Amino acid sequence: MNVHVLQHVPFEDIGSMTPWLAEQRASVRYTRLLEKSALLPPAERLDLVIVMGGPMSVNDEAAFPWLKEEKRFIREVVENGIPLIGICLGAQLLASAFGARVYRNREREIGWFPIKAVPSSLDVFRFPTQATVFHWHGETFDLPDSAVRLAESAACTNQAFQLGARAVGLQFHLETTPESAAELIRNCRHELTGGSFVQSEATLCATPAKTYARVNRLMNDVLGYVTQG
Repeated sequence: MNVHVLQHVPFEDIGSMTPWLAEQRASVRYTRLLEKSALLPPAERLDLVIVMGGPMSVNDEAAFPWLKEEKRFIREVVENGIPLIGICLGAQLLASAFGARVYRNREREIGWFPIKAVPSSLDVFRFPTQATVFHWHGETFDLPDSAVRLAESAACTNQAFQLGARAVGLQFHLETTPESAAELIRNCRHELTGGSFVQSEATLCATPAKTYARVNRLMNDVLGYVTQG
């Protein structure tokens, strides 16, 4: 399996996806988009694309000109039926690549908060009725045309969506491990201020290992779903 990761900042990596991909004997390569030498690969050679998070906005094309080419690449990947998972900024990029608006959410959402599955009669990924997952975002998005909403929360209507048979956008972080959460806190602790849906650093640091393990299993389910047959 040829897997390609689009990484926007060093402190947001694939976390718990690493052992799952190792079990599949996947070859994992990166485009680190902040590097001057960053190049996007030929899409047709890939079996899975993972688009990670980052502190920038999809609307920051003037500051980060590579965003325009990244969106073009994401659209090409999805239109060619190649599995794709977008996480946080990655989900927003997936939405934007297909013409949806991305904008500031009414609430910042940082910490462990529940999502609810949105029932559907279509053949789409099904989340548990309710799950507590890790969030770190201040923006949200409208759904692209033909996208199916998979999950919502009290703070954010569009928490997860599916586009076609093999592309899933997750506003939240199922890949989070204690180590990756610590990196986010270390680099972005200035965002841990105020808000009904912003937890304290002490609360985040007290998260038990079983909570991470639970969302990591759900991440594995999403990976299995988009890469199946």
